[in-house]
Amino acid sequence: MSNSSSAIKDKSDIQSILYLCNHNIIRSPMAEALTRHYFGTSVYAASAGVETGTADPFVDAALAELGIDLNNREPQALEYLEDTYFDLIVTLSPTAHHVALSTDTVTAGEVLYWASADPTVVQGSREQMLGAYRDVRDRLDENIKALFAM
Repeated sequence: MSNSSSAIKDKSDIQSILYLCNHNIIRSPMAEALTRHYFGTSVYAASAGVETGTADPFVDAALAELGIDLNNREPQALEYLEDTYFDLIVTLSPTAHHVALSTDTVTAGEVLYWASADPTVVQGSREQMLGAYRDVRDRLDENIKALFAM
């Protein structure tokens, strides 16, 4: 397993991808939704958290700006995933990366780490807070486009 995108031999071989973060409420569902937005069913995208949390309405707002809807998706924990093998696991927090490398719950051909900010640490007006979510969304979007050479 590797932690850099250059280690992936052939990006066209990515048929399934798991995005993993701490609570499956912000970063990983955004990445899953963006991947599904671009690839539909041609790439199987899933997301999970090391633990679960409560859905965050700022995620819905940030994705809605791109015409993407999570369809009332509920956060899920890694241990409850139906599928357990992925061509690629992208971890979005240090904790998730450690778990992905040490767990036997899921396996993958490759594991990448994309350092992703936690937008919940931003305080201020609604617009300032939403701006932090947009930044995370846009960074994930850039990483997905780079990964798949879009």
